[in-house]
Amino acid sequence: MNWFVYILKCRDGTLYTGITNNIKKRIKAHKKGKGAKYTKGRGPFELIFEEKCLDKSSALKREAVIKQLRREDKLTLSQEFK
Repeated sequence: MNWFVYILKCRDGTLYTGITNNIKKRIKAHKKGKGAKYTKGRGPFELIFEEKCLDKSSALKREAVIKQLRREDKLTLSQEFK
């Protein structure tokens, strides 16, 4: 099973980083207000970054690294995604 770490840009300009094993389903959940407490009411969202990981453990580790990055570094990472 593939896992992904992803970054959403919220309507208010904030960034949300998360993991999932089904990116399309997770984005739909965010849009319905059921994806995460943080994103509730902050839509619409733009998927600005996604990275495939080998398993859940590696996705969690990568998520932790990304969450420690400064906002500018996250945006730079998203530019490499596009």
